Amino acid sequence: MSGAETKAVDALTEAEAEAELARLARTIEAHDRRYYRDDRPTVSDADYDALRQRNGAIEARFPHLKRADSPSDRVGIGPSDKFEKHRHRVAMLSLDNAFSDDDVAEFTTRVRRFLGLGPDDALTLTAEPKIDGLSAALRYDQGRLSVAATRGDGTEGEVITRNVLAIPAIPDHLPDHIAGGVPDMFEVRGEIYMPKSAFLALNERRQAAHEAPFANPRNAAAGSVRQLDPAVTRARPLAFFAYGWGETSRLPGDSQWAVLQALDAWGFAINPWTRRLDSLDALIEHYRDLEAARAGLDYDIDGVVYKVDRLDLQQRLGFVSRAPRWAIARKFPAEKALTRLTGVDVQVGRTGALTPVARLDPVNVGGAMVANATLHNYDEIARLDVRIGDTVEIQRAGDVIPQVLRALPEHRPADAQTIAVPDTCPRCGSEARREEGDVILRCTGGLVCPAQRIERLKHFVSRDAFDIEGLGKKHVDAFFEKGVIESPADIFTLEARKDEIKLHRWDGWGATSARNLFAAIEARRTVPMDRFIFALGIRHVGLTTARLLARSYNNFARFRAAMERAGEGGDEARAELENLDGIGPVMAKAIVDFFHEPHNRDVVDKLQAQVTVEDVAAPEGDSPLAGKTLVFTGSMEKMTRSEAKARAEALGAKVAGSVSSKTDLLVAGPGAGSKLKKARDLGIDTLDEDGWLDLLARIGAG
Repeated sequence: MSGAETKAVDALTEAEAEAELARLARTIEAHDRRYYRDDRPTVSDADYDALRQRNGAIEARFPHLKRADSPSDRVGIGPSDKFEKHRHRVAMLSLDNAFSDDDVAEFTTRVRRFLGLGPDDALTLTAEPKIDGLSAALRYDQGRLSVAATRGDGTEGEVITRNVLAIPAIPDHLPDHIAGGVPDMFEVRGEIYMPKSAFLALNERRQAAHEAPFANPRNAAAGSVRQLDPAVTRARPLAFFAYGWGETSRLPGDSQWAVLQALDAWGFAINPWTRRLDSLDALIEHYRDLEAARAGLDYDIDGVVYKVDRLDLQQRLGFVSRAPRWAIARKFPAEKALTRLTGVDVQVGRTGALTPVARLDPVNVGGAMVANATLHNYDEIARLDVRIGDTVEIQRAGDVIPQVLRALPEHRPADAQTIAVPDTCPRCGSEARREEGDVILRCTGGLVCPAQRIERLKHFVSRDAFDIEGLGKKHVDAFFEKGVIESPADIFTLEARKDEIKLHRWDGWGATSARNLFAAIEARRTVPMDRFIFALGIRHVGLTTARLLARSYNNFARFRAAMERAGEGGDEARAELENLDGIGPVMAKAIVDFFHEPHNRDVVDKLQAQVTVEDVAAPEGDSPLAGKTLVFTGSMEKMTRSEAKARAEALGAKVAGSVSSKTDLLVAGPGAGSKLKKARDLGIDTLDEDGWLDLLARIGAG
């Protein structure tokens, strides 16, 4: 230790102070890593505190020397006004799930088929525990943590940078002395979690202080990160496992495994149960081992995530909907419990679906108290032969709504009651009936039914739709009951009616919260086309379909006009819709029927008078396929049909299922028949498989 490092603070020169602050920043970070990540502290608590105290004293005497990575900024940070939103440049996608060995086998078969691999060709996958915590993206610019954000809806999350800086287990800068260096920009992705032992100790402290305990470690972790005051986050025992990455200027490896090793070298914790495996048997065996070890781990996991290891194969596989084709989550079995069914309520959904919901004697299932469970539909009630008063088995899997699995007739009381099928809607009294081929009982009242109207409003403001901050389900209920909001357009006139509504005088509201709501609504006056379509609540149209429609029509006015023409008997417009790869006759009918209904058109008219719907921008780059409509037919020998479609869509093309006058290019493999003949009759350009591969090579996508 140098003499400067032992001098009294008031005796330090400016140069000595600057050098010591740099040393303290490195030393304290190293101790944090050993304590929080490695669980092997090398100094006592008193010595660690002394380092922090000296750092603070030097900064107090030389405030102009305070470093951007100062350890002081990881403690006692002042509260922020609110969380900003952060747009993920690379979407944080969800994963498809597998629930059995057969599902995992099907996944590997599907990957091999897509890539054209034979049963003897090597296919290596990584396997890692699926941590039950809060997903986070950490962007490092020039090695410094610049932005941290939650996953949110996968496209947009909340900025939590100040809070993440208060978590000692997450480095605020990356080391610059390792081999290969650190990329200029790199976004680390992983899971913030609370160890089980720390969770139990935290709940003991909260109960001793007469505070409500947290329900489970995941909720505790999420609640700790979403604090306005980072000092609260700092006081909570949080940890972090890195598992992937988002946007980056350079990848430090050509495989999932290699990048994880780089993250480990940069100071991130990589789960020790992560493995690289070469066979289906090894994948299943690892799952069994982890399932057996699960109870003894000091963190909650709910399954295993399998990923194709080679990054070039990941790129070829690409994505479908909101999930990668190259990864899947094998979930652990759902947790179950027995309780008594005391009654049945009927919920009315936004499409009129009447869903029976069991009222239960509350029971603890996997750390959460469950008092209600879905019975799905009345056919399911008949199949289960479940009655009011029965002892029933329920299961809960993660955040999925609990469900009734079976009744135990051997415990049935003599006064058990059968569950009647309603013939009218419990909210509006309209007739309840089933459509042909549908197991769901539906209210026929449409928008006359207040339950359907209010559920559509809740859907409209939901995260994947307009995502209006501060306007949750309870608020929608209150506004609707008071007649303040009856249709989506009413939301955007709230501020203009503020003198009439006097929101700031309502219980739970004040001048500041009212202003914040008006600002959040104003911020959503411009909305992407896919979110707008999804927000309309058209039956059968989820977010994936909304994105397909937006990408295919590009402009909402053009889309709406086409749907209205189809509703008026325009066969060409309907054929164009049904020709989209992923739109079938049932979904097409629901979309066309929505825009044919006068009341729906009136709702959309009023809404468009209040908001701007963004057109879908042309795909980036100069791809000659951007905006073109392609059809694939026949078999393919050098590339699977699935991969060919994925390549086309990645280059901005639309893939249709049949040939029409709007088709720009047909790719015909061996065995092509009527589609090829029709394309030639219409004068449409055609390519064989070799021509398609040559085209990909010319545009740099081969």
